Amino acid sequence: MKVAFYSSKKYDIDSFGNANNNTGIELNFLESRLEKSTVPLAAGHDGVCIFVNDSCDADVLEGLANLGVKCVALRCAGFNNVDLQAAERLGIEISRVPAYSPEAVAEFATGMIMTVVRKYHKAYSRVREGNFLLDGLLGFNLFQKTIGIIGTGKIGLLTGKILAKGFECNVIAYDLYPSKQAGEYGIRYVDTLEELLRQSDIISLHCPLTDGTKHMINDTTLGQMKKGVILINTSRGALIDTTALIKALKSGHLGAVGLDVYEKESAYFFADSSTKIIYDDNFARLLSFYNVFVSGHQAFLTVEALKKIADTTLRNLQDCANGKKSPNLVERK
Repeated sequence: MKVAFYSSKKYDIDSFGNANNNTGIELNFLESRLEKSTVPLAAGHDGVCIFVNDSCDADVLEGLANLGVKCVALRCAGFNNVDLQAAERLGIEISRVPAYSPEAVAEFATGMIMTVVRKYHKAYSRVREGNFLLDGLLGFNLFQKTIGIIGTGKIGLLTGKILAKGFECNVIAYDLYPSKQAGEYGIRYVDTLEELLRQSDIISLHCPLTDGTKHMINDTTLGQMKKGVILINTSRGALIDTTALIKALKSGHLGAVGLDVYEKESAYFFADSSTKIIYDDNFARLLSFYNVFVSGHQAFLTVEALKKIADTTLRNLQDCANGKKSPNLVERK
């Protein structure tokens, strides 16, 4: 089975190269992102492998189907970039990696909280320039602070567990589908999102991106948060309305923001844009705030996560090649 591997990076080539032993899968690594103009690169391939910022809308899927592509393997958990209705109509199988390493993202989210609260990034830059003043580096203890977890899938639960068990925080959560494990992790559910927003000193987002969650952090919900709240997003960028976020930052309502994702990140993330102009005015404005910390969608990036992603993706592709139904298929509800 020949597979066009879009948006490939060195770490992808290394991890998949190490895992691809006697699978019968031939991977053709491509630097290009999958979009309508790059569909022809999939000619002569039976499947394609894509990541979070590849586009797999109806037009792209039509093009892939015309080339004889039978399956699309997502090497990530989210699938909001795939038109599932079009895939079903065209008979293209969609698979994903539902849980590659929730620990990786949960640990990163906790580290991001510590970074914006204790200002590690600012201290690092100062010391390298010989500045050892502590002015402007004042933080606060996480001990007994109220942390709000929005979304308690595996990552949200583990983030809450780290904060509740490790830092003795008061961890509250909101989810339409509560987990039975939350109590043993030290997490307590509240009845409404507004209740969580009003109580929390720090809020961490761990939701999938759906029609119902898009821009769930907006003018209204930001206004329901405490003044000085810390907001963390390691999930999906479009959970936050960036215009509303900037407004809340300019007014001084937010204490700090940590973002590993951005709603229009596909134009910049996973590439070196250091010699380019950032034309996205909202993104450029976010980067200018002294109390906003942004990383480039790296929360997943650990040795363990990459191995699990490679192993699971290759198994999904093997199932497709062998006409076997993968347990990781994404089907339209």
